[in-house]
Amino acid sequence: MNGELALRAASAVISPPGPGYREDAAVSRFLADLVEPFGSKVDEERWQRGAHVSHKALADRLLEAEDVRASRPQLIIVTHALPDVLPFTAVAPYLADRLDATATTFSVAQQGLAAPFTALRIVSAYQRSGRVREAVVAVLEQTTLPTPHPLVDDGGLIDSGVALVLGAGPGPRLVSVSSGGSVAGLLEPHREPGTLVVLGPWVEEGAGTGDDHRVGPGSYCTSVWLALAENWQVWQETYRKVVLCDTDPLTGRGHTAAFTFPAG
Repeated sequence: MNGELALRAASAVISPPGPGYREDAAVSRFLADLVEPFGSKVDEERWQRGAHVSHKALADRLLEAEDVRASRPQLIIVTHALPDVLPFTAVAPYLADRLDATATTFSVAQQGLAAPFTALRIVSAYQRSGRVREAVVAVLEQTTLPTPHPLVDDGGLIDSGVALVLGAGPGPRLVSVSSGGSVAGLLEPHREPGTLVVLGPWVEEGAGTGDDHRVGPGSYCTSVWLALAENWQVWQETYRKVVLCDTDPLTGRGHTAAFTFPAG
């Protein structure tokens, strides 16, 4: 990476209220068709007690932040590890419409918590090629599911979302995105003074460098990105670099993203 991609703005939403269950025969048929070929069955009680916070609703809440709403990206990537509660909604083009932007739009999914890290690699490649000046990455997580899921049921996940505006200019510079077998190994190049390591809730104890920020439980793919969105402006007053890292509990694979702060 050439260090030209900077975080310009960010917003976060945690546990917003949802509309609750609304009977919809088309959605019920879709869910049954989706899970029954795999020998599963829709848990009606579970489905009906969920908050039903859709990806579209999370996106709307993220756009309440003025600096995010003012962006005019040429690229919008929506990432998620768990499926949307509304199966027929294309959220990336919806975001483009809300932002009044002519943008390339798509989603990155089915990668677990690796999805946002993949999105940063894609944005960086687009930026290096000169195809975008500004991009928005949305990380969305909703927890109303029609069947049991170990992370939702045992991890205490809540509905949450993050929007990151990335482009040229002032702000934390994205300098690397890495994936590998363990977070401890991925952190080796970053063990230097002035570095804050943000550990996701799935990282094993003892993987940090000493100056750490541990993200509490309640999130899967949004974990370290929630911390970044909420704290980056405070962190840049103290640190020279922040490294976000988490381990996917389903694969055991570690992921890191490093940002350097401009000299104050």
